[in-house]
Amino acid sequence: MIGSELIAVPAWRNVKALLEYFQLLDVHRKNTLNDVLFYHFLRYVTNLKSKQIRMVFDMLDWNAVGEIGFEEFYLLVCILLSHQNYLEEQFMYCHSRHVFRLLDINGEQRISTSNFNTYRFLFNIKREQLREFFHDFNTTGDRHLNYKEFKIYTIFANEKSKEKQRMEREKEEKRKRLKSQLKELMYQVGVSQRFLKNNVEHE
Repeated sequence: MIGSELIAVPAWRNVKALLEYFQLLDVHRKNTLNDVLFYHFLRYVTNLKSKQIRMVFDMLDWNAVGEIGFEEFYLLVCILLSHQNYLEEQFMYCHSRHVFRLLDINGEQRISTSNFNTYRFLFNIKREQLREFFHDFNTTGDRHLNYKEFKIYTIFANEKSKEKQRMEREKEEKRKRLKSQLKELMYQVGVSQRFLKNNVEHE
C-alpha cells in the first residue's frame, strides 16, 4: 500500500519529525492541508485509488471545512505505517477510540456495516473477515457496533494476530533447524565419501 518514499519518514512516535514533514507539505503556510495537497501526497506515497483518497480525506475532514490539520495527518500516517508493518490489529487495539471515531462517520456513537466496509481497506480487512466480525461481535443484532463491541473486537483481533505471528515465528525457526540439520547431514555424508574414497585409493 505504501511506497518506499514514506519509509524515509522517522518512526511515527517522532512527532517533531512528522510535524516538519507536514510543514513541508503545507505550501500555503496555513497549518492545514487542503484536498489537493492531500490528494497528491497520498498519490505519491501510496497506491490508493483516487476514489479511496477522496474518501479518506472526507473521513478525516469530519467538520467538512475542506482541510485537515496536523492531528488528522498524524493519525493518517500512523494508520499507513501500521499497514506497512502489518500491525493493523495492534494499532486498532491501542487506538481503538480514535479509530472508532473515524469510522463513526455520522456521529451516532456506533459504526454501521456499510461504513466499516467502505473504509476496511485502510486496515487490510477482507470482506469475509468483516462479515464474520459483525456476526461474532454485534451482540445487539442491529448491524451496528457500539464502542464496547468494537473494543472487544480489537482485543480479539490483536490476540489472534499475535498468535498468528507466534506460529509463523515457530514455523520459521523449525525451517531454520531443518536447514541446519540438512546442512550438517550433507557435511557428514561428504566426510564419509572422502573417507571411503581415500581408503579405496590406498587399497
